[in-house]
Amino acid sequence: MTALGVLGGAFVREHLRAPLTLALLVTMPAFFVLVFAEVLGEFAAALGGSLAEQSATGISAGWAAAMLAGTLGFFQVASSREADRRLALAGLGPAGVALARIAAAVTLGVAASAAAYLTLWVRAGIEHPAHAAVAILAFAAIYIGIGALVGVFVSGPLEGSLLVVLVFFLDVFSGPAMTSAGGLTKLTPTRDAADLLMAAGAGESSASADWLSVAAMSVGALAVAAVAFWLSARSRA
Repeated sequence: MTALGVLGGAFVREHLRAPLTLALLVTMPAFFVLVFAEVLGEFAAALGGSLAEQSATGISAGWAAAMLAGTLGFFQVASSREADRRLALAGLGPAGVALARIAAAVTLGVAASAAAYLTLWVRAGIEHPAHAAVAILAFAAIYIGIGALVGVFVSGPLEGSLLVVLVFFLDVFSGPAMTSAGGLTKLTPTRDAADLLMAAGAGESSASADWLSVAAMSVGALAVAAVAFWLSARSRA
């Protein structure tokens, strides 16, 4: 476990040493909460939705965490295949590398969520702080799984990051109160997390079913990410 902890820490430092990653951790939450929230409200009105300004501000913090975590999850898989296979062959095995990777991904997701949470708190305040923190973390966890899954199938950094962004925007503009349409829009991966976050911003409670659904989706997404990291670390004959 010591070796896995050291390796996981190295994976985290690998990303945090990149100036672009640090810049995104600072600027992306500010952009989403201060600018993107207003855009969401305008699009919701155009699509027949009813997303209020306060709810849009709250949900934008979740989207900031999701975008950061999803992008970092993708690059952890796509840009490290050869290195992970060498580490696995050196004695850690694919499972050990996957455990270190998922620990690093969760750590980075927590960092992204904390940045988004603090930006939201400064910008608009939070009626239910713990409620909002869990909801924002759920956004990050779900997109870690999405980003890692994209990385399994797409190795090109441009193509893969664009695919993550495409999934992200489809999710955003099919979210709760964004459109009057029903059907498949109710099946978007972060819909229940968005409901939790909007309720937290409005000072309202959330049903137990929503909490259970978000927990199941978050755990499932992290399990998908772990499998993606394991597949990436396997040696190929």
